[in-house]
Amino acid sequence: MPAEEHPAFRFDLGATWLDFLATKGRTFGARPVERIATAERLGDWLERAELAPVRPPEPADVTRAQVLRENLRLLALPVVEGGTPPAGAVEETARFLGEQPDPVRLAVAGRLLREPPVDTGAALARIARQAVDHLTGPQRGTLAVCPEHDCRGLFTNPSGRRRWCPAPACASRGRVRALRERRRAET
Repeated sequence: MPAEEHPAFRFDLGATWLDFLATKGRTFGARPVERIATAERLGDWLERAELAPVRPPEPADVTRAQVLRENLRLLALPVVEGGTPPAGAVEETARFLGEQPDPVRLAVAGRLLREPPVDTGAALARIARQAVDHLTGPQRGTLAVCPEHDCRGLFTNPSGRRRWCPAPACASRGRVRALRERRRAET
């Protein structure tokens, strides 16, 4: 299959829930990149994120994951930018979490492990809980938004020094644009 049909997953944004948001790339551009378009791709992503459920994802889980991802994005962008998230996204996320009991059960198998989620809903609930904890706790101040208009990806930026998300293309485009603006200002 062409590489475009299986775009690479990103696991460089600083938290699982942020990597989950990156399962859709160039979200605000003319041609967004969907990285979890099938149950198999969703299953691959969950496995790489160490959240593989006991029962593998089904086609209906893909839509559920995509809806949750976009709700989390609707929550996160305003929080990071100092605004108020839309009430609908807050209510939908709270409803989703209320429907997904996922008790913590720890195990030891060479290292400390949490038992795998029962199904995709439980795996997604773990991601959503992590997002809510991050967005409502003291770590929310470490979050940043990529300034590239088609990306607007969220990432952790504890030092506050990073300007763009870890995607090399965003930094390259931003630097080229800044250079052009400086040259324009000089003339």
